[in-house]
Amino acid sequence: MYWNYFKYVINHKWNVFIECWSLGLFTHSFTHDLSKFRPDEFLPYMRHFYGTPVDQDQADEWKAAFDRAWLLHQNRNRHHWQHWVDANGTSFVMSDKYIRQMIADWKGMARKFGDTAQDYYDTNKDQMNLHPDTILILEEIIYHEII
Repeated sequence: MYWNYFKYVINHKWNVFIECWSLGLFTHSFTHDLSKFRPDEFLPYMRHFYGTPVDQDQADEWKAAFDRAWLLHQNRNRHHWQHWVDANGTSFVMSDKYIRQMIADWKGMARKFGDTAQDYYDTNKDQMNLHPDTILILEEIIYHEII
């Protein structure tokens, strides 16, 4: 379980590294998702994706731990749109740098799952709480291939 999740994270980081490098996001190509190696993220993610709980109580505990880890990950990593939404649901403008990093993350995932960053956005945009100015920048990049 530990090894399988570690390999998954390394594969994801490699795919995002390739996309970041191609976009000139050199520093982020190395630093992307480093927080996933912290125990408070790594262990809950590992259990969520690769573990088999022994009973419903453990399943509930693991789910709660995963939810906390996901929140920590969003708060630690500005390339997630959720980082830019406050507790009241107000969204703030993402800088161009973090929008590009978010797209590199989506492109990295697409390398593994066979779709595109645009596909991911089109499928999920209705569930995203993005500031209107962020949407303008994001869609200019995604739909007009300026990266």
